[in-house]
Amino acid sequence: MKVAFLIADGMGDYPLDELGGKTPLEYARTPVMDELSKTSQVGMCRTIPPHMEPGSDIANMALLGFSPAKYHTGRGPIEAAALKVPVGEGDIVFRMNLCTVSELSPRGEMIDYSAGHISTEQGQWLVSLIKERLEDERFSFVPGFQYRHLMIMRNGQEEWVEGLHISPPHDILGEGISKDIEEFSRCPSLWQIVVSAHEILSSPVNTTKANTIWPWGQGKRLSLPSFFSTYGMRGAVISAVDLIKGLGYASGMDVIEVEGATGLLDTNYQGKAGAAIEYLEKGDFVFVHLEGPDECAHAGNIWDKVKAIERFDEYIVGPIADYIRFHQGVCVICPDHLTPIKVRTHVKDPVPFLIFIPSRPVKGTNVFSEREAEKTGLFIPTGEEMLSYVLNLMKEL
Repeated sequence: MKVAFLIADGMGDYPLDELGGKTPLEYARTPVMDELSKTSQVGMCRTIPPHMEPGSDIANMALLGFSPAKYHTGRGPIEAAALKVPVGEGDIVFRMNLCTVSELSPRGEMIDYSAGHISTEQGQWLVSLIKERLEDERFSFVPGFQYRHLMIMRNGQEEWVEGLHISPPHDILGEGISKDIEEFSRCPSLWQIVVSAHEILSSPVNTTKANTIWPWGQGKRLSLPSFFSTYGMRGAVISAVDLIKGLGYASGMDVIEVEGATGLLDTNYQGKAGAAIEYLEKGDFVFVHLEGPDECAHAGNIWDKVKAIERFDEYIVGPIADYIRFHQGVCVICPDHLTPIKVRTHVKDPVPFLIFIPSRPVKGTNVFSEREAEKTGLFIPTGEEMLSYVLNLMKEL
């Protein structure tokens, strides 16, 4: 049986005055999801464990069926797996954003976690400058995608400071960075790298908005069990972002690249849906991840978030649900976490989901939304239980 997980990153939200007290999901025109919800199991799932931070790395690892409490070491190592970067036993891998701060001092503020959504070409050029001038036997730099890059502290566990917590830059937009400066300073070699990179990025040769690197999400090498061995399905992931690709590579899944997949509102929706359907012709499970709603929410852009949800409904959910209906498969639709416009970052609240099984229709809800999902009383306590819950439903068919 064919199984499709369709994940709209950060789609869930809180009611907004600008939308007449509705959430973006409630306000958006989503005829496909609303129609599916009428005959689907609809409920809520807690994708973020109470003791962990509400990140996409944790939530998506859980939705792929792997316990973050057991396997998560940090966001950096997941993205290193995506780029197939060798990571030694004693290495520490950081996700490294190119950011804009008002000043790199305790008086500074985080202005933009993405340096104005810097292009991949510009971002890679800046990282190459940093790499040329600062890379040594201790620190190495790996160019990535847009503002998302990597920094590796080789044999870093020898000098690492336990409990070092650097805020994800998207969590502190418009806020002071004094606490993070203090954290960086606890590891002198790390702080010196940040200062030196800031000096490079402050040069007149750099005409972008990026004026600092921001290493965070550090951790040791990632190790996940095989998805096929664990669940008996040949699976694939489809996403614009390295985070999802890394989870796919680390668990032995197929990783499908889609031309024009940007991770933004203008992504290639139809290309992702087409690639998912093509894969399901030969595979068993596909995990389609859309970054757009999350990026729009971080930017505080209500109307772009509504557009991203509407395009997800029309161009991704629509064709894939039709395929699942024809092949009598299973389709799961949900956000990985909520990214409310009001706070412009991730929160730990449970997410709404629907499970569409055309061969087993049930009484669902009239529309798919956060409030309607909560009313059903169906609750899956952890994200990693979602896949098992779906597979158990399949056994009953």
